[in-house]
Amino acid sequence: MTPATPTSPGEPFRLLFVCTGNTCRSPLAEALTREALDERGWEGGVEVRSAGVAAAPGGRASEGSLEVARKHGLSLEGHRSSPLSAEMADWADLILTMSPSHLGAVAMAGGGDRVAVITEFAARQEAREADPREAAQVAGGVPDPFGGDPEAYEATYRALERLVEEVLDRLEPVVAP
Repeated sequence: MTPATPTSPGEPFRLLFVCTGNTCRSPLAEALTREALDERGWEGGVEVRSAGVAAAPGGRASEGSLEVARKHGLSLEGHRSSPLSAEMADWADLILTMSPSHLGAVAMAGGGDRVAVITEFAARQEAREADPREAAQVAGGVPDPFGGDPEAYEATYRALERLVEEVLDRLEPVVAP
């Protein structure tokens, strides 16, 4: 999938992360992206949100996500879960899901032409071709740490940290000031 261009010239690029409950993976991806955008000096050039295909509106981030974010200097304290809606899908220029199981819900919400699994979008084709293990990881998405131990949340955080940087590297020709 080729990154879309912003809806209108001069408008920010709109990036939406989607997971299941919008309490673990997608809020972490959103927070990591906001931090990376600040570090790259892209403030105002990209807007980022997150949602869940089975999210209850207004829920807090999971305790594990709150802890791992805090450990790395991020805050999810203000996060409140949002269910994926047609309006959110329409808002986004690019929708990145945490696993292939989320693709159908995004398509049903109207975002099927702008959606990809984050691991697939971020992955370099050469790396997948060179290492079959990389191809298997890409196909599976980001494991859900919900209900897991602190190590599961740390592994998810580390995976998302790398993926966000790779996503932004890929988006740079489209959104960099």
